[in-house]
Amino acid sequence: MSKSTYPLKLPNSIKEAAAELARIDGVSLNQFIAAAVAEKVGVLRTANEFLKQRAGNATPQDLVRYLRAAPKIPPVEGDAVT
Repeated sequence: MSKSTYPLKLPNSIKEAAAELARIDGVSLNQFIAAAVAEKVGVLRTANEFLKQRAGNATPQDLVRYLRAAPKIPPVEGDAVT
């Protein structure tokens, strides 16, 4: 596996929390951050593939058709955009 370096700037509070979790997990901070990034990449790729599959051949115009058919009622209390 090839590796590369990347200078990473983190807020002190995030770095300290990550370092503590890495220590508890028994790994280096570098290993912890690499695993966290890998996990996030996997989740986002999986979500993107899932959403593409669910969308199928749908187009934005398809969505407009459903939005126009939605009932014209006010939002539930506490759910309005402010």
